[in-house]
Parts: sequence; structure tokens; C-alpha cells
Amino acid sequence: MRCFSVRKHEENTVGKRIAAFVRQETVLSAAAVLAVISCFFVKPDREYLGYVDFRTLILLFCLMAVMEGMKELGVFRFLSACLLERVGSARGVAVCLVSLCFLGSMIITNDVSLVTFVPFALLALEMAHMEKYLCVTVTLMTIAANLGSMLTPIGNPQNLYLYARSGMSAAGFLALMAPWSALAALMLAAGTMFSFRGEAVRCQMEKPKKPERGRLTLYLALFAVCLLTVSGVLPEWALLVVILTAVFADQRELLARVDYGLLLTFVAFFVFIGNMGRLPQFCSFLESFLTGHERIAAVAASQVISNVPAALLLSGFTSQWKDLIIGTNLGGLGTLIASMASLISYKQIAVRHPEKKGRYLAVFTAWNVGFLAVLLAAAAFLG
Repeated sequence: MRCFSVRKHEENTVGKRIAAFVRQETVLSAAAVLAVISCFFVKPDREYLGYVDFRTLILLFCLMAVMEGMKELGVFRFLSACLLERVGSARGVAVCLVSLCFLGSMIITNDVSLVTFVPFALLALEMAHMEKYLCVTVTLMTIAANLGSMLTPIGNPQNLYLYARSGMSAAGFLALMAPWSALAALMLAAGTMFSFRGEAVRCQMEKPKKPERGRLTLYLALFAVCLLTVSGVLPEWALLVVILTAVFADQRELLARVDYGLLLTFVAFFVFIGNMGRLPQFCSFLESFLTGHERIAAVAASQVISNVPAALLLSGFTSQWKDLIIGTNLGGLGTLIASMASLISYKQIAVRHPEKKGRYLAVFTAWNVGFLAVLLAAAAFLG
């Protein structure tokens, strides 16, 4: 009887751990299930190795490792604190915070931008007695991070992947997304000016310590190496060796902070897409469905499964890369899960201000749907 009780307790513990993992890594879990199911239709063989885009995985890993080093040094918090010292109005604080996310996400990705600046913003708003603006500020920061990141190939995971798959040049990518980014910047400026008044505030907060010059130089150099690899100047395997060696020698713990869940999500989708691509009937159906509707299909899929999985899924059945790039970036607006980066902001609100969760979700949805509607309407002019 006692053995049965112990066994039942162990089963309950395992069940709780699995449930907790699924809640924490919902997209990875769903991708893994799809990959496993697809294996029943296409038996594992040597062709599976060809499914995985190792270049994208290596670039993602290396960029995330370098960004962890930058975060550890407090580079972004130090810069943002210096900027906030120079503003004296509620509108100025908002413009500063939204601009940090918009411009920062182009270089450090939308995820890192929100992980870094949203907690800082919550503290800054409290210090400036601007709590009434909390929901709209974080909402605009989140939109800014998602839209700012669409300009560059390294701004978000789907851009990095689609850029590698498309064979576009960096200049071509920037030219494609520049009009959309310019419009997004104008919309964010208008939204910020409309939502915030010019009343005087003083944001008094302790400035983070200045980053160590030697380590800062190291990580800036590593970031430059990443950019050279993205541009095709250096091979990805050389980048991997450089990053692993440098980060391990500097602070090996940073390697444990890389988002391996995201990397495994990519692998699972690669397997699923590869297997589905070997089923002629499925390919014909999806290709006929997508033809001529790639952009709106990417936007719609993003609302349900988020834009990174949408990019991975749809890329296996169309070569209209420009429409996929635009569609998955615009698709990051809308629902809370349209961009997984948006969940970062929501979780910060839920932890720090649980009483504001409902209001934040309402404000977030209203602004996101509004931005998405305007940008989709603008497609008639931007092409």
C-alpha cells in the first residue's frame, strides 16, 4: 500500500512538472507535438538532417549569447538612465522610453529590448509619479519593439530566418522594410504625443554603474563579428567557435542563459515542415491556398500561433519572401500572442502590478488592433 502511495505521488509530481513545462514553453511543446506526429507520416531517414537550417540556429545562438553579455554589463540600463536624466515632462519620459524600444530593437532584438527596458520603465514611471500612464506606456513600448525590430535582418528571429532563406542582400532587406518602419515611427510619435501631456515631472532614480570598459569592448567586438557573419563575410562555424571561446573565457554562466527553448522550437518546426514538404497532397493544398495571399496569410497565422512559428511554417510552402517578411512583421501586432515578445511585457505587468492585468490587456489589444488596421490599409500604397 505504501509503495502504491509513493508511486502515485511520484506520478503526480511528474505530471505537475510536465504541466508546468507546457505552460512555460507552450510554443515549443506544440511544435514538438507537430514534429512527432509528422514522423508517423514520414519515417525518420537520412533526409531529416537536411531539414535543419544550422546557419540560422548558429546565428540565433551567438546573437543571444552576446546580448546576454550586454545585459549582464548593464549597458542598456545605463544608457537609458542617462537619457531620462535629461527630460522634464511626462511626454518627454514617454518619448524616451518608446524610442529606446523602437531603436534598440533594431540592433538588440525585440525580446532583449523588452526584457531590458520594460522593468526599467516600470521603475522610472513610479519614480516620476506617472503610474496612471503605466498601461499605455508599456503598450506603446511593446509595439515600438515589435515594429522597430522589423527594419533589420537581426531585429527578430523571423527576420533572421527569412533573410537567410531568401538570399536577399542586407541593403535589399533594409530597402524593403524602410517605408514600413518610417510609417511605424510616425504612428508611434503621433500616439505618444496624443496620449501624454506636457506636465512637468522629475525622474529621480539611482543611475546604474558604468559598464566595465574592457568587457564592453569585448562584447561590442563579438557583436561586430555577428554582423559580419549575418552579412556573409564570415562563415557561421567560425562565428560559433569565436563566440563560444570568448564567452566561456569571460563568463561561462552566460551560455546557460541563452533561450534554448527558442532554438529547439526552430528545430521542431524544421522537422515538421520538412516532413510535410514530402507529402505531395499536403504541399499542393497549402501552396494553392497561399498563392496570391501570402502576406495576409502570414498576418492571420501570426494571430494564432505567433509570428516566428508562422514564418517557419509558411516558408516551407512559398517562395514569396518579401510578402512573408512583411506579413510576419505586421502580424506581430494584434493579439497578445501574435508576437511572443509581447508576453514579456504582459508578464512584467502581471508580476509587478497584478491589479492592472485586465486594463493592460484591454489597452494593449485596442492599440495593437488599431496599429495593425492602419498598416494593413497602408499596404495599398506601400505595396
